[in-house]
Amino acid sequence: MGKKNFRGGKGGGGRGGGRGGGRQGGGGYRDYRDIVKENENLQKYYDELLQLPEEERAQYWEALKRELPNSFRFCGSKGHALTVKRLLQVRYIPEITKIEHFDGRPVQPPQPVGWYPDELAWWMTTPKTVVRKFPPFAAFQKFLVSETSVGNISRQEVVSMIPPLLIDYKPGMTVLDMCAAPGSKAAQLLEMVHQGEEARVRKVLRAHAKEDGLDLGSETQEEVEADLEADPSDDGRATGLLIANDADYKRCHMLVHQLKRLSSPNLIVSNHDATQFPSIRLPQKNPNESPYLKFDRVLADVPCSGDGTFRKNINLWKDWNPGSALGLHTTQVRILVRALQLLKVGGRVVYSTCSMNPVENEAIVVSAIERCGGSANVGIIDCKDRLPGLKRYPGMKQWSIMDKQARTWTSWEDVEKFAKEENNGVIPGKVVRGMFPRQPGTELADLPLERCMRVYPHMQDTGGFFITVLEKKSDFRAKNENEGAPAAENSNGAPDAEKIEASNGEKAEAAPEVSADGESKPEADVEMNSTPAEGTGSNGTKRPLEDTDSQEQPPKKTKVEENGAAKTEDEKPKEAAPAPKPRRNGPVEEPFKFLDPSHPIIQNIKEFYHLSPRFPDDRYMVRNEMGEPAKAIYYTTSLMRSILTENEGRGIKFIHGGVRMYMKQDAPSADVCRWRIQSEGMPILQGYVGESRIVTLRNKETLRRLLIEMFPRIQGDHWKSFDEIGERVRDVGMGCCVLRVEPAGDDPDFTERMALPLWKSVHSLNLMLPKEDRSAMLLRIFNDTTPLVNAQLNKNKGSGGKQQEEGKVEDAAANEAAEEEVDDVNVEDLPTPEES
Repeated sequence: MGKKNFRGGKGGGGRGGGRGGGRQGGGGYRDYRDIVKENENLQKYYDELLQLPEEERAQYWEALKRELPNSFRFCGSKGHALTVKRLLQVRYIPEITKIEHFDGRPVQPPQPVGWYPDELAWWMTTPKTVVRKFPPFAAFQKFLVSETSVGNISRQEVVSMIPPLLIDYKPGMTVLDMCAAPGSKAAQLLEMVHQGEEARVRKVLRAHAKEDGLDLGSETQEEVEADLEADPSDDGRATGLLIANDADYKRCHMLVHQLKRLSSPNLIVSNHDATQFPSIRLPQKNPNESPYLKFDRVLADVPCSGDGTFRKNINLWKDWNPGSALGLHTTQVRILVRALQLLKVGGRVVYSTCSMNPVENEAIVVSAIERCGGSANVGIIDCKDRLPGLKRYPGMKQWSIMDKQARTWTSWEDVEKFAKEENNGVIPGKVVRGMFPRQPGTELADLPLERCMRVYPHMQDTGGFFITVLEKKSDFRAKNENEGAPAAENSNGAPDAEKIEASNGEKAEAAPEVSADGESKPEADVEMNSTPAEGTGSNGTKRPLEDTDSQEQPPKKTKVEENGAAKTEDEKPKEAAPAPKPRRNGPVEEPFKFLDPSHPIIQNIKEFYHLSPRFPDDRYMVRNEMGEPAKAIYYTTSLMRSILTENEGRGIKFIHGGVRMYMKQDAPSADVCRWRIQSEGMPILQGYVGESRIVTLRNKETLRRLLIEMFPRIQGDHWKSFDEIGERVRDVGMGCCVLRVEPAGDDPDFTERMALPLWKSVHSLNLMLPKEDRSAMLLRIFNDTTPLVNAQLNKNKGSGGKQQEEGKVEDAAANEAAEEEVDDVNVEDLPTPEES
């Protein structure tokens, strides 16, 4: 796993603005002194468009030319995030506040973002020259890098944190993030899915602890306050679901890497073009209900031109052109329409871009609502009371459009007149009717677009962002984007025989869908454009603009006839369009196969760990064609099991699902279970493990030793050096145990309960944690940067690798397994995930 350098905001690859924001492959910065932060057409367009007061207009452009503040967010469960945040406040900020500038002014320390809940988002404006000069900043930097590497901190631009906060998630809801990579917003959503789950589960377990033979320690205040009615159907476990989708296969694996640290069995990562996201089948228990999954919430943070990201994508100053937004308009409308189709009645879509151009924002909202049948079917929700403290402007109701030749238009009628009278009947490239405001007296002219939200860079020292929240009021048949005819959406809300992407990246038609009365329906093409909108490219921008253009068909111009009808002609009629190449979007994915609860390996695991009967044993799965455990066993939720089994063979490309719960491990005898609990599965399983496999640790220094020293010896009298756990680790049977860390509570830096996988072999112990996790925990709890020690590995190297004793062989296998804990996914060549 590669190291990640801390930088605030999105970093490389602004939305459509090219790959770079100053980043280069080696992690440094290019010299951009030759790039002039001026663009005449840009300033002309936005000065006329935004109509800001003169003083505020100057502030707008000044803000765009300044470096963006570093920003980050504390992640994970609320309790854990607050614990990590406390370290920033009590360990690092007091030291930073002692630093002074050369003129005696104090250095400004990191500050909480005022409108973000629980002060879990922070930023700092300290110049790099100061950060590099003073040791307290070096210590703070090391803390940020360490916690980011293990997923406790997300480097995320402040404005990109807004959309998930407006989604109004409730426990048990299903959510789709349509363009999710690199994953910071998806992580916010996943945290919402699990809100309050830990306390609910412990409350349920405590009610049955005596009969199940469990010792859960003292009851916490969170357990006392836990609301079991918030998500009551699965013994306190979260029943919600997040599907994080992206059109780029490689970035889907970045999503897996980013999100797996949250150890969520409620997550699916899928790989589909958002404009044609497939309908997902569910078991049809009631013939009167839809057999397809409809989402409670959808996030559509779409590919855009990214002209709100100048502060970190400095190339945009020379590369910006109005055609960028025009070329993305149609794709953005299609994504939003598809989002609304996939939504339940009463559900909400949050639509967002990091562009200030109304062609990508208000015009998209109007066009999508128009295609979905109007404001009777889709409404705009007023969010002015949400996130108090966040400064914002209302959405626009009137706007102009700049075409590729920098001509400005205020209405479609003006465009048609120009084409007919001055341009040989040719409409300026990529300009279409739907980009313009609706004229007074026409349908949708009175949409409350002021309920949309615009965040400008100068308002609170951020990037630019647009957000709106839409509600689906009733089912509808979406109009065809070209002809206004109804699309083939049947009564249960799914496109008839939609074309979905098969595993080999080509189109495969699904079997004919079945209507409510059981009759199969005729096949028909999905209403969405068959040309995939390539989803996301380098960081921040869902896809770099140069990639966007390369995926489009040769540009068309619209010609207006004398009778007012329009026709199109190629801009370059003499050049034949190249034949489209078949899309290949990653290798074929291994299937998901669920294990029968009576499988001998599942029974062996239950017996060895003395698992409570309250832990479900029908949700274990493997990922191979044979359906037999080979290396890893995964755990999912009940809903995920239904989705993965019901949609097998339908061409839906699921990249990831569930949590790796067990990994196969060499063991010295048949009495030792070969399936150890994986660190990412430990938070889910640990409360259900019987006391015979529990080792309870309360001494801080004992934990420190286990973190620093890999394979400390316990044979002979060595166990005596382990203080309060010595006798226990001497007597416990070999194999995987749960190290339950329960701090005494008298040390403010050592208060968080944890459960860690501990392997006992013939001669030694070992915490089965990646080196990154060990080092981060040492720094977080002990403020210790001591290098890790692997005495066993050094000894083996010294002996030429010859190992004769059974215990040494097993220790070596456990060492290899600990190294494998890092990740299966090779992410060395992926961009550093700095979110949009």
